[in-house]
Amino acid sequence: MTTPRPSAQQPALDYRTAFDLAPVGMVLSRQRLMVDCNQQVLTMFGAEREQLVGRSFELLYPTHDEFERTGARIAASLDRQGWYADERVMKRLHSDGGPQRGELFWCHVSGRALDPAQPHAAGIWVFEDLSARRRLGVDLTPREREIAALLIEGLTSKLIGKRLEISPRTVDVYRARLMKKHRAATTPELVQKLLRA
Repeated sequence: MTTPRPSAQQPALDYRTAFDLAPVGMVLSRQRLMVDCNQQVLTMFGAEREQLVGRSFELLYPTHDEFERTGARIAASLDRQGWYADERVMKRLHSDGGPQRGELFWCHVSGRALDPAQPHAAGIWVFEDLSARRRLGVDLTPREREIAALLIEGLTSKLIGKRLEISPRTVDVYRARLMKKHRAATTPELVQKLLRA
């Protein structure tokens, strides 16, 4: 049985082509630096390749503190195989007719550290832009963004506090602020509004 060869109109089906043309953003990393990325990541973040490759993921976070806290959370939360996933707010770099420079958006991020014992040594990360179905309707502080993401996951104040290394009472204070900003009377209503925003 022979394998059909690609025609002039069809690209070869190999790992590089699959990476470059994947329908989700993909990044290969070492020590939290982006060593390679596909076209979908460039489109999603409004970036040129040279703006990302060789640079820190910090470029894609709204603040330095969110970058640092997410890194610590990833290291603490990997499963035995090195897998991690969350939803978080990220930042676009520029527009060129597309999204606005510095625009914040919800993003689902999942990935795998190649060595779970060294979470940031090398990894494969997938990014999915959620902005078509979830918008940031109000201005939120960095901590409010983190707590909103964990509320969407269904975590309790105690679990959110443990994940963020803050007290459950502090989580409740931020939850109350989120409820006020979103005009929600209950936590389920807040989550629904966060999902629809």
